Formats: sequence, C-alpha cells, structure tokens
Amino acid sequence: MLKLQSHHITDLYVLVDDIIPKEEKKTAGRPCKMSDSELVTVLVWSSLTTKQKTIKDIHNWLLLYHQNDFKKISHYSAFVDHCLRLIPLLIFVIKTLLLDETSIRFMDSTMLEVCKLQRADDHKVCKGLAKFGKNWQGWHFGFKLHASIDFKGRFCGLAISPANEHDSRAEPYLLNKYTKVAVGDTSYGGKAMNEHIFEQYGTIVIAPPHPKQDKKLLSKLQQFLLEMRSKIECAFDYLKNHLNLVSSFPRSPKGYLFHWLRIILGYQIATI
Repeated sequence: MLKLQSHHITDLYVLVDDIIPKEEKKTAGRPCKMSDSELVTVLVWSSLTTKQKTIKDIHNWLLLYHQNDFKKISHYSAFVDHCLRLIPLLIFVIKTLLLDETSIRFMDSTMLEVCKLQRADDHKVCKGLAKFGKNWQGWHFGFKLHASIDFKGRFCGLAISPANEHDSRAEPYLLNKYTKVAVGDTSYGGKAMNEHIFEQYGTIVIAPPHPKQDKKLLSKLQQFLLEMRSKIECAFDYLKNHLNLVSSFPRSPKGYLFHWLRIILGYQIATI
C-alpha cells in the first residue's frame, strides 16, 4: 500500500469528488457545513491514518488536527446525522471502485462479531438481525463479510449476511459474467451451487477436495490457485487487525453498517 503523507489528503479529496455525483442544492432546511465529498474524504483518511473506532473519535480528531483543511466542521450531533445519511453514498462509491471485470477471483468469508459470545443473549443493538455462526475458530455472534478479491488483494465483490448464512449462498453476489475462475475453500465445493454458477455466469469454481474424496485429482493450475487463496485471508487480517473492522461500539444497526462501509472503502482506495 502507498505510504501516506499529509499532502495526500488533497489527492484523496480530488479522487472522491470525481466519483461522487454532484449534490443538488437544497431548497429548504439548513445546508450541511461539510459537503459529502469532504466528509467521505475525512472518513477514508481517518480509517487509513489514525484508525478511530467511533464517530466521536473522528469528530474530535478532525477538530484537533484538520481545521485548516476543512474550514467548516459541523457540530457533533449534525456530524453524526450526516455520517449516517452517507450510507447509500458509501455503498455507491464502493460499488464504483470494485474491480468487477476481474476474471480470476478468490472467495472467502469472515465473521463480523457485534459483541463477545458470552454477551450475545443480552445484546440489544442488533437483536433480530445478528445470528450465531460457527467457523474453524468456533462460535460467533453477529454477521459475515463475504468477499472476492483479485491477485493484488483488491475487492471484486462484497456481501454482508447474518453469521449463520452458508458461504456458498453468497457466490452469486461475489461473481459475475466476467469471472472465468473462482477459487474458494471447501465451503464452496457444493455441486448444486457450482452448477448454478456455471449456468448463470459460465464460471468454474475451484475448491479443495473433501477429505473423503481421496480419488479426486488436481491439475497443477488448480493446485497453484488453491495455494494462492491465502491472499484473501491476508486481506481479512489487514481489515480486522490494522483497520479495526470489527467493533462493538456502534449503538444502532445503521452505525454498524456505516463503520464497516467506511473501513472497506478506505481499504479499497488504499489498494487500487
């Protein structure tokens, strides 16, 4: 990834402003002090440099260190409201930056816990939405991030589901007609889904043989691609351990979605 310097915040603003559709002037109501392009720039810059965990931290950091870069900064309550209103726009920008014409992709999922497992029964913020799910690390309570990436770790497709959703059910959202080969773990080895994906997109899904399939043969190309699958695990590791993707601080489902989107957008911009 690019080593960021202070002047790169201007370059980031130019990139974001070129992607975001021009705002229509409001005919009623008080206008926002910060434009959408400015606020998205702030969110991405904070996720890549100082990695704040809450909107309050971002607002305090903005007031302390970037008043010269952004002359008009909203009060905290207005800042929070503006952030949550940006969710559809953040989704639009992420979709715009997805490398959706990539022909070879690596698929996997990772857990997005909303709280520790022992507190799941008392969790109220995402009650009815978050579910229990299990992977090789054990049981979790929350959601799943499903993703497909290219050889350089850049996102090609994304989906978020409850934690109990099977990985293979997200395949139609991670692949498209441009995908020729998709590589995943044993969760993506289901015959019915892979036949459906081949009929819909013409995509060949490569997954490791099940332990009981001791007579299944792999070509050298298949073995090479399966060995490269760790790239997506590295991407998830960076998102979680360096960009603080997993958090229990948001106080609403919208807050969780906003947090995940700003981190994912920051990662995608840093890798393109």
